[in-house]
Amino acid sequence: MPQRGHTGGWCLFFVAALIPGAHLGRNDSSVNSASNFDLPSGAQIYRPVLQPSESTPHIGTYALTSLAGKPCIKATMGVEYIVIQEKKTWYFNLEPSSVSTSGSCGKDTAVLSLTLPDNAAGLQLTFRMEKKFFFITKLAAHVSPQPVCQTCANKTYFGLLDHSRLFTTADGLSFKCQSGYLLLMSSELWIKLVPLQIQAFTLPKGKYGKEMECWADFNKQVVPVIVGAVVVGLILTLVLTHLFIKDRRRHGYEAL
Repeated sequence: MPQRGHTGGWCLFFVAALIPGAHLGRNDSSVNSASNFDLPSGAQIYRPVLQPSESTPHIGTYALTSLAGKPCIKATMGVEYIVIQEKKTWYFNLEPSSVSTSGSCGKDTAVLSLTLPDNAAGLQLTFRMEKKFFFITKLAAHVSPQPVCQTCANKTYFGLLDHSRLFTTADGLSFKCQSGYLLLMSSELWIKLVPLQIQAFTLPKGKYGKEMECWADFNKQVVPVIVGAVVVGLILTLVLTHLFIKDRRRHGYEAL
């Protein structure tokens, strides 16, 4: 007659095999025979490593295609997580080569999900189409990093921007911002997208349409031109004033 402990272990094993997404956990105090099938000896769960200083994130291009083979989302960006822990700021950059892309394509709604192994970090962008304009209506993010100290507990940082109208752009055009965007997701998490170029719903041949620049990029181009024009105007004014005064003085000494 088999022992009860072995029967319970095999039951758990079959449940994990039949139910998608079900994983057998590992207990520090005791490891049953079923967990040995689920977690190989020496296996480790992937966890991002937070850095004390900021660095430029690598740029990745992420695309999503509908079941009919039609491109519906394309995003080119560098993604940086900024974590606030115990009044200190920590940084983690999303590595494009480690990202898994998934989502869905609909007529009015499309979702792009970027996920690291073991769901250690993720970024989900929900696009909405209204009156021939698309925008991001929801942005969700999370990161489960390695603790920054030996006595620090494991923690997952979550953030959500909902019912928003981020990066509103006409259908068929792309939104581009070389300057990047810094988004407050929660009191402990910021997301920085730099640089950024996105387009959803209408992507002829999977390529970006005409670019619509963000205000930050527009100001970087326009402000120097305006400043330059003002400086040139001032110089011309000074030169003309000097010539006018010099001419009046010269005529003032002529004989009557």
